[in-house]
Amino acid sequence: MSLDFIKTFALSGGDWVIYALLASSVAALGVMLERAILLARETDGLERLKESLAGPLQAGDRKAAEGAIKGAAGAAAGRILSACVEPGNRAAAEDRLAAVTLDERRYLESRLLVLGTLGSNAPFVGLFGTVLGVIRAFHDLSQNAGAGPEVVMRGLSEALIATAVGLFVAIPSVVAYNYLQKKVADILSGVESLSRRLLASGA
Repeated sequence: MSLDFIKTFALSGGDWVIYALLASSVAALGVMLERAILLARETDGLERLKESLAGPLQAGDRKAAEGAIKGAAGAAAGRILSACVEPGNRAAAEDRLAAVTLDERRYLESRLLVLGTLGSNAPFVGLFGTVLGVIRAFHDLSQNAGAGPEVVMRGLSEALIATAVGLFVAIPSVVAYNYLQKKVADILSGVESLSRRLLASGA
């Protein structure tokens, strides 16, 4: 990488950074909506499964419990609990349960990395755009020695937009990431509670 290329890049300004951040915000919004809908559906599936299993767990009715779990196979909770009713001893059931839970956790958390990455790095990307904008502003001032301070001030105000856009992308991403991670944890803890009751009841 030559010095001339670095200078040209540094003088390019931060406009392209703003456009990249705006494109990232669209991707983040898509992930937020998709995961929010999915996790709402999974939460609803867990609640319905809890209601279906309430009677069989109290009565120790294994057949009814198996039927309820098979009926919820479309939800993560049903797929996880299916490991508890497969033939085998308790130790084998717990091993299957742990393995299926890990698979479902990956499924529920998929794409959340996008939000976590943007939440952590968008402010720094915005700051990078601001630095490039400041470099260009001072370069423009040096090329117009007779111009007033309004030349550099205009450039600086434009450069600071990149930092503002970075924060605009990062803050909702962090909030959504934390909220959706909490939803995943709530679903998995609810399933774990049901699995322990299922194994302890002998159903």
